[in-house]
Amino acid sequence: VQLVESGGGLVQAGGSLRLSCAASGNTFSINAMGWYRQAPGKQRESVATITRGDNSTNYADSVKGRFTISRDNAENTMYLQMNSLQPEDTAVYYCNAFYHLGFRLLEVWGQGTLVTVSS
Repeated sequence: VQLVESGGGLVQAGGSLRLSCAASGNTFSINAMGWYRQAPGKQRESVATITRGDNSTNYADSVKGRFTISRDNAENTMYLQMNSLQPEDTAVYYCNAFYHLGFRLLEVWGQGTLVTVSS
């Protein structure tokens, strides 16, 4: 499984962006997916996650009510709609997925996409 993010860029505070994560390879084996971010000088943190079966979601407290994660299994793509962006949302955003390979559960990351929010 390979993941490629897109949609990052520069936006003013209060603006919106939508990130996309396109999966390829054995996409039928993908289970849970998520978005993570890493700001300069900080550790990578979870932003939002989504399961495959019932599409249940989980969000970091800092983004609840502003960000929405979704996935289109038919298109093998996951999205992160980000509204009311703030300078503290500035970070490299990474796509993550867990997938089955035989009896193993493996993890894969995308290369990241930079989101910069100006004040």
